[in-house]
Amino acid sequence: MATLPAAAIRRAVRSGLEEDLSQGDVTTNVLFPKPVPARAVIIAQEPLIVAGISAAIQTFLAVDPSLAVTVERRDGESAKRGEPVLRVIGDGRSILQAERVALNFLQHLSGIATLTRKFCRAVRGYPVSIMDTRKTIPGWRALQKWAVRLGGGINHRMSLHDGMLIKDNHLALLPHRRQAVKIACRLAASAEPSARPIIVEVESLSQVRQALAGKADIILLDNMSPSLVRRAVCLINGRAIVEVSGGVTLKNVRAMAAAGADRISVGALTHSAPAASFSLILAPFRRHRRSP
Repeated sequence: MATLPAAAIRRAVRSGLEEDLSQGDVTTNVLFPKPVPARAVIIAQEPLIVAGISAAIQTFLAVDPSLAVTVERRDGESAKRGEPVLRVIGDGRSILQAERVALNFLQHLSGIATLTRKFCRAVRGYPVSIMDTRKTIPGWRALQKWAVRLGGGINHRMSLHDGMLIKDNHLALLPHRRQAVKIACRLAASAEPSARPIIVEVESLSQVRQALAGKADIILLDNMSPSLVRRAVCLINGRAIVEVSGGVTLKNVRAMAAAGADRISVGALTHSAPAASFSLILAPFRRHRRSP
């Protein structure tokens, strides 16, 4: 299963609690001046892929290390509507203070994992990878890309250092615009031969020909229709990996796969995934006394 570095969780939890709790919880403090024994259960309100359990646990424990947390569904597992994913027992004031931040992690990350799984299922049967992009929330990239992996997707670049991707705005600054794709590929290859694959974004068949002349390793077909993708795939003819990006939805992703793409990158996985629906149900907790 995809693993998330503990440091990334700690940073995100610390940031989330600082936003929500750094000046206290005036409502809970007024209503409950003394500890209130309580139990809580977090329930999935729709079918989903669970992501963010580890972050939710750390959120509760960061607020109150004495809370007892029980995991019902682990990260990467599926949950049906109405099924519990996490239980918490302890001071109800602490549960209330951690509730929103914990649910934020679960809702957002499970939404990403669930949407990614839908894209992966939509292309089932084709030898194609579903990939994310760098269109992530600042500070949440590691978490969001981890959720993509939980859903069955593959991570594209984690940062600008991870790969050489020549995009349209790079080409716009180069001289000799008509041959910019070919020139950019050759400049990249001469600077770091074989160090990193050279990816170049193209928007037409003429640019595909330039990318081939420049010996690009991966040719990214940007905002092309499935029929144009098919023509580009025939033109490339195995001489480079074919990536499709731009305007990819659940409605057309299978057509893109059928057109011959090797990789399909989808920005919506991280920037537009609908939040998954969870609810936290809180109740007083009374220990049953044993009969004498």
